[in-house]
Amino acid sequence: MNGNTADSSTLREFLTKIETVYGKARRVWVMDRGIPSEAVLREMRAPERQTFYLVGTPKGRINQHEQKWLDLPWQKVRDSVEVKLYEQEGELDVLAKSGGRQAKENAMRRKRLARLLRKLRAMRRNLPKRDPLLMRIGAAKKEAGRASGFVKIQLPGKNEEVRRNTFTFHTDKAKLKAAEQRDGHYLLRSNLTGEDPAVLWTRYVQLTQIESVFRSLKSELGIRPIYHQLEHRADAHVLIAFLAYCLQVTLKNRLMNYAPGLTPLSVFEKLSTIQMVEVWIPMLDGRNLVLPRHTQPEPDVQALLEQIRITLPPQPPPRIKSSQPPGPATHQATLLEGTAI
Repeated sequence: MNGNTADSSTLREFLTKIETVYGKARRVWVMDRGIPSEAVLREMRAPERQTFYLVGTPKGRINQHEQKWLDLPWQKVRDSVEVKLYEQEGELDVLAKSGGRQAKENAMRRKRLARLLRKLRAMRRNLPKRDPLLMRIGAAKKEAGRASGFVKIQLPGKNEEVRRNTFTFHTDKAKLKAAEQRDGHYLLRSNLTGEDPAVLWTRYVQLTQIESVFRSLKSELGIRPIYHQLEHRADAHVLIAFLAYCLQVTLKNRLMNYAPGLTPLSVFEKLSTIQMVEVWIPMLDGRNLVLPRHTQPEPDVQALLEQIRITLPPQPPPRIKSSQPPGPATHQATLLEGTAI
């Protein structure tokens, strides 16, 4: 699709395409809140179509019906997940609260907020000119993301000198507290009115798992940027990245069994120190003795390998080559004339 294609304009086409290719069935479409429009949801709820969906909803909708939720009881569906249910106009609204997610969102926001405040304090200690100050504040707020909305900053006027009394800031504690209370809350909408809320929550959580896959492919495994101009080369690039992800999942499952405190990324960083090299040794008859070798792991890397039960293969046998040795980029060991092999 074109880069300027809005997500909300794609759903109707995909619904038709899936039903055309695979036929009609009792499918449940699980979507982020930015995918469907209200018009498409009405079409999916229509009796003649009856396409089931489960979609996230902006937290602002919780505030719109806050009084309605206050009178409803919480139902426990998991150890740390509770839900409230409200049915209206053929839809089931599910307000879910996750204690673990709430703690995680609080910690993430506070970490970004603390970093922003540290940078602002550093600016106040060494007051720059007004224009550089604005640029530094803009960069700091961009890095902080939404957390920057909880800091009120007073800036000097256009022709005003930057001083401590003209450049001040403070945290909006009331706004921060209200946001922390909303953390970990999700409002889900579905036309599966008779479905078990625990099943609905489990299905929606699958979206976070899918999003983590895309994050891993984009960052850790480098699926983008793709610089290839030919389509078959771009396809090959994606295939290699997918195969790498399969290996990453295998490693992740092994870590869950043997080293649950480690992440695949941290293991990749450690194992990247193990490399394959070739040592080319010229012989007296003009040929070369080639010794393929992998580097011996450092003690901490060896301990990691033992922990996750990975054994390095034996060193490959040497080879005899009659061609010239490779360029200077390859590791070489030169044998002086007259030295025995």
